[in-house]
Amino acid sequence: MAELIEWLPDGTPYSPRYGDRYRSELGGLAQSREVFLHGCGLPAAWAGLPQWRMLETGFGLGLNFLVTWQAWKADPARPRLLHFVSTEAFPASAADMLRAAAAHPELLPLATQLQAQCWGLLPGVHRLVFEEGRVLLSLCIGDTQAVLREQQFEADSVYLDGFSPSKNPDIWNIHTLKAVARCCRRGTRIASWTIARSVLDGLSQCGFTVRKVPGQPPKRDNLQGEFDPRWEPRKAVSTPHFTPTAASSCVVIGAGLAGASVAASLARRGWQVEVLDSQTAPAGGASGLPAGVLVPHISPDDSLLSRLSRCGVRATWQQAEALLQAGTDWQACGVLERRLDGSAGVPADWPDAGRDWSDIASEAQLTQAGLSTKDGPACWHRRAGWIKPARLVLALLRQPGIRWRGGIHAARLQRDLETGQWQVLDLQGRCLVRASMVVLAAGHASRLLMEGGLPLQAIRGQMSWGLHDGLPTQAGFPPFVVNGSGSFIPAVPTDEGLAWFAGATFERDQDSTEIRPSNQQANLARLQALLPTAAQTLTPIFQSNAARAWAGVRCAAPDRLPLVGQVEASAWPGLWVSTAMGSRGLSFAVLCGELLAARLHGEPLPVEQRLAQALSPQRFRA
Repeated sequence: MAELIEWLPDGTPYSPRYGDRYRSELGGLAQSREVFLHGCGLPAAWAGLPQWRMLETGFGLGLNFLVTWQAWKADPARPRLLHFVSTEAFPASAADMLRAAAAHPELLPLATQLQAQCWGLLPGVHRLVFEEGRVLLSLCIGDTQAVLREQQFEADSVYLDGFSPSKNPDIWNIHTLKAVARCCRRGTRIASWTIARSVLDGLSQCGFTVRKVPGQPPKRDNLQGEFDPRWEPRKAVSTPHFTPTAASSCVVIGAGLAGASVAASLARRGWQVEVLDSQTAPAGGASGLPAGVLVPHISPDDSLLSRLSRCGVRATWQQAEALLQAGTDWQACGVLERRLDGSAGVPADWPDAGRDWSDIASEAQLTQAGLSTKDGPACWHRRAGWIKPARLVLALLRQPGIRWRGGIHAARLQRDLETGQWQVLDLQGRCLVRASMVVLAAGHASRLLMEGGLPLQAIRGQMSWGLHDGLPTQAGFPPFVVNGSGSFIPAVPTDEGLAWFAGATFERDQDSTEIRPSNQQANLARLQALLPTAAQTLTPIFQSNAARAWAGVRCAAPDRLPLVGQVEASAWPGLWVSTAMGSRGLSFAVLCGELLAARLHGEPLPVEQRLAQALSPQRFRA
């Protein structure tokens, strides 16, 4: 359940948990601008820079973020990217955030956008995206001290906010302030409204130089300072691998979901990206799947895969909303997941924020699928649906700064030791292109381009499909996607008309795309177990060999998690990889593109550090 907020007669939000107001006596907007924004020297301090990284302790109702976003938006000298990382132990509801902003009409357009993305805020990191990916809010849900251990970046400005030290001492104690200091560089500016002696002393002990500055009446003083320790601090943060300029160039090999996502993330950061692929059109490999299912993974213990998939689904969902046409390119219809293993799926202690994502399917939803509670447990995924992967690939590649080249057969990579640049060579040893950085995103073919290889396994999949023309009026199809052992997408518009899709097979160590009749029958068998009513309608089509088919080859690592990051800095500097998406490319590719870009630039990560580490290519190296 979202944090309880009481609204006082004068419209001020009040926290019963802490017995304190969310706003100062000055009013929230004045405090945000004068104490925090101007207290950190903004917007002047970020002028002309490629990015600016903010850290806030205590997101509250989001007012400081909205004010900072507004200042960024109004500043012609704003940085290309604004990162805003904020911690919050007890997140308020999206409705309360919008109600709080209603007192400031100039912020309402931004607050409405914030409200639309504030759902499913389970413990962990949630990356919210605004301004076409140029304003990135990382909401870290949990205890501030704990969640900052899962972030490794250097903040340029810090807002120390939260309820009064006497009401909420944990967010101001020395351990939390040390966690903040670990996220600061020398010169990072801090600002706060509190001048409590314990806070001043704690900050000084952690390496900050602090001072009281005049406040606006009736507030006499505020706090400002800089991180400037007398010692040389030991840093556990990741450092940028590049300082990009307008001339920074990168080659991405592979124009599927993985490659297009990397290219888009780098282009948004000012890179000139050349995307090469052996196919004559983008999404010519596994990403050419006519329609795929976007759905989070769930498990009773909320496993690492489940948490990663939620981050990935959110990232893809954001891109689909921004770049694709609903109803034609994708549809947020929801997904009913049959738990054919008999497990409930969702954790027993699943909170309301989790139910924003997934819940036990209702009897009405089962009925719509031609099922009942006697058919076993099932889950309903609200933030799920179908997408045409190729449409997403094309939309990502259309972004400024990306050049696509098809029919290019990259056979080998070679590094010029004099210039430090990479050369991409063809079968005859001729140089196709040079760049300071290469990203391998060619699926299973990526292993052929790297000396020493990558631990990648080919996985063949065949999907069955057909048009609605000729089907009975009452076909028994549900109005949403159903998955479990296989999947069924009931209605997708195509150039030929409305189509259904069923499948797909999962064949390890198979790299042929030849259509196999046996796979068609296997898909029918899966459909009969998954949705008997729909299968009954389609059985004659399968039996008459009238069902169409599509086959592609996916790529997976031994642990079924993607590989994303720098391959090995010492042996192959400038060589990165984003591959091994397996059967969850729609869930992982966009997230992996952002994770790679964040690693490259020393930015806040879009996921917790331990989740990001689970995707590192280094995990398979001795």
